[in-house]
Amino acid sequence: MPHDWLIKNAELVNEGRRFHADLRVKDGRIETIAADLDARPGESVVDASGLWLLPGMIDDQVHFREPGLTHKADTWHESRACAAGGITSFMEMPNTRPPALDRDTLEAKYARAAETSAVNYACYMGASNDNLEAIRALDPKAAPGVKVFMGASTGNMLVDDPDTLDGIFRGCPTPIITHCEDTPMIDALHAKAREKYGENIPAREHPLIRSREACITSTRLAISLAQKHGTRLHVLHISTADELALFQPGPVRGKQITAETCVHFLHFDDADYERLGFLIKCNPAIKTAADREAIIRALAEGRIDVLATDHAPHLLDEKAQKYDKAPSGLPLVQFALQAALQRVFEGKLMLERVVEAVCHAPATLFDVHQRGFLREGYAADLVLVNPNKPHTVTRSEVLSKCGWSPFEGETFSSSIISTFVNGQRVWNGSTIDDSVRGQRLAFDR
Repeated sequence: MPHDWLIKNAELVNEGRRFHADLRVKDGRIETIAADLDARPGESVVDASGLWLLPGMIDDQVHFREPGLTHKADTWHESRACAAGGITSFMEMPNTRPPALDRDTLEAKYARAAETSAVNYACYMGASNDNLEAIRALDPKAAPGVKVFMGASTGNMLVDDPDTLDGIFRGCPTPIITHCEDTPMIDALHAKAREKYGENIPAREHPLIRSREACITSTRLAISLAQKHGTRLHVLHISTADELALFQPGPVRGKQITAETCVHFLHFDDADYERLGFLIKCNPAIKTAADREAIIRALAEGRIDVLATDHAPHLLDEKAQKYDKAPSGLPLVQFALQAALQRVFEGKLMLERVVEAVCHAPATLFDVHQRGFLREGYAADLVLVNPNKPHTVTRSEVLSKCGWSPFEGETFSSSIISTFVNGQRVWNGSTIDDSVRGQRLAFDR
C-alpha cells in the first residue's frame, strides 16, 4: 500500500511557477499543497529544505527490449534506472520481438510490465505495411499512440508503402508518433561511404549517412499527411536545425502537430564521435554544435514541445563492432533529467521550461490521466532534486542491464535525491525499493 508522506520546505516547480510550500501525500495521491503543514500521526516527514520538488518525468520514448531482446535490456532493469533518474512513467516502443502490431501482442507487453516495472508504464502499438485494420480497431485508451517508422531503423516495421501511410494517417484513432528519416537517401549515402571506407566507416560519418536532408524530407512528408487528414501528429527525436521551422512555438495544448527532441541532442555534438565513437551512434544521428544550440533554443520557445530520451540500450561488445554491425542507440534514462537540468545551470533553459517539457507537455499531449503535474488529487509521482550536490557518473552505478552510460565521467550539477511513484518512495538517493510496482497509464480519451 502507498505510504503517507509530508514533504516540507521544498521549492516546488510546477506550471510555470517556483514557490516554497509543503506537500502532503495520502493513499498515493497529492492531498494538499500549502505552507506550514503540520505532520499527522503515521506520516513520514521529509525535510526538503534546499531541494527542488518536481513532478515525475514522463518519458514518451523508450526501448526496453522486452520481449525478444532481453540479453541487453528488460523492463525490470530499465524501469529501475528510470526511478533512479527521476522518471516515474515511460512509454515503450513497439519494435520488440515479436513487434507489437496487434492487440494481443500489445496486451502481453502490458502484462509483463505489470509484473516487473518499478514505475508507471504504457506501450505503443506499431505500424507496418500490413496491419492497417489492427490500427483502425485499436481502443484509443489502450495505448498512448501508434508508432510509425518512416525510416529504416527497425526491420519489418518500416512503413514505406504510400497507400498504407495514407491509410494510417487517415484512420488512426490515437496520436501518430513518427520516426522520420528518408530511407532511399540514407541507403545511397551509406553505399558511397562503403565505397570510400570499405568496412571501416568511421563514427564521424554517421551524421553524414543519416543526413539532415533525410530527416527533413521525411518530416515534411509526415506533416503533409497530417495536414491532409487532420491527424494528431507527434514527430520524435528532432535532430536538426533544418526541421525546426516546420513547427510552431507556443503551448502544447491545442496543437495538431508537435515535436520532441532527446537529451543527447542537447548534450553531445559531432565533435564527440572522436571521443565516444559508436557509443553515441543513434538514429537519427547526433549532428553539429550549431544544430544542438538551435534545438535548445527551439525547446526554450516551445517550438519543440517535449524532451525525452529514446533510451535504447545495447551491449558494449555490440557497440565495439564495425560501423555496419554496431547497433544504433544509447542507454539514457538514469541520467536524463540531470542532463536536461544541466542546460538550466548553463543558463540556456529556464527550470520551469524543463519541467514543462519533461512532465506537463507529455501528460497533456497524450491525455495522461492525473499525472505530470503537482496538483491536489493527482497521483503522487514526485522527484526531489538537490541543485547544490554535484554528481559524477560512474559505470558502477549504472542500473540499466547493458551496464554502461555515455555520460560516464561527466559531472552534473544536480543529484536525484528521491523518486516517488504513486506515493511510494522507489528511490532514496542510493537504493531502489524492489517491492514497488508502477501502474498502467490511463488516457482521458
